[in-house]
Amino acid sequence: MRNLDVTTLRSFVAVAESGGVTRAAGFLHLTQSAVSMQMKRLEELLGLQLLDRSGRTIALTASGEQLLVYARRMVALNDEVITRLTDQAFEGEITLGVPHDIVYPAIPRVLKQFNAAFPRVKVQLISSYTRALLADFAKGKCDLILTTETGLQTGGEALCTKPLCWIGAPGGSAWRQRPLKLAFGRQCTFRPRVVESLDEAGIPWDVFVETESDRTIEATVSADLAVHAMIEGTEPPHLDRIDHSGVLPDLPVQQINLYGAGGAKDMVHDSLADLLRNTFSATQPAKLRAV
Repeated sequence: MRNLDVTTLRSFVAVAESGGVTRAAGFLHLTQSAVSMQMKRLEELLGLQLLDRSGRTIALTASGEQLLVYARRMVALNDEVITRLTDQAFEGEITLGVPHDIVYPAIPRVLKQFNAAFPRVKVQLISSYTRALLADFAKGKCDLILTTETGLQTGGEALCTKPLCWIGAPGGSAWRQRPLKLAFGRQCTFRPRVVESLDEAGIPWDVFVETESDRTIEATVSADLAVHAMIEGTEPPHLDRIDHSGVLPDLPVQQINLYGAGGAKDMVHDSLADLLRNTFSATQPAKLRAV
């Protein structure tokens, strides 16, 4: 009688859901060689090829697709048994990546709700730029990430679509000046679209501040030295949306996407994903998922 090992099945599920051994190893906190060896032993035990390694990314064979259904059920059942019989509180750490510009006001509420449900689980919050977060997620350094994008990449889930809006100092007049002075981060993903909107409207502009620091941008805009653009509803309380009455062009919409939530993993991971969904997509009629 041949017996399947739950640890190996957990690694198999991670490889299948993450699309590669490298990312799976990051999620599992194992070396890439250890995960590869587990996959080899599993294939030898069953006498089947489970992974198609012919392309640039790993895909499941027909046998692998069948095993994935059973593996998920067996891992979930194992975790349920351990939880029910030991009655231990959830412990551990989960890493969440969020772009600088959408941390407030949503993420503090999410962290507070999550901590109330799982007080012994630490959320390692990484605040960075979308490009950097996608790169970290691809390496398995983050369990879940949010991004601000104009579209949706494979494996992502669109939580909401919101317009960009012009932001300035309360009662400020910098938005009336020409050329229009802008304050932006060097890696800001929607900066090119803002500039394109100004060019189409024939409004001359100048980058007054280009920085890696959101604090620097906020200080510059608060001093009424330049204007900025942010996703509607994410502006800090000490800055105002500019009521320009059409003097400035309307800005395009931006998507807030979630990566790492595809497929049931465990209660802690899925609960955090659900909190993010509920917080960002409460006003959206439907969600999209890239496949």
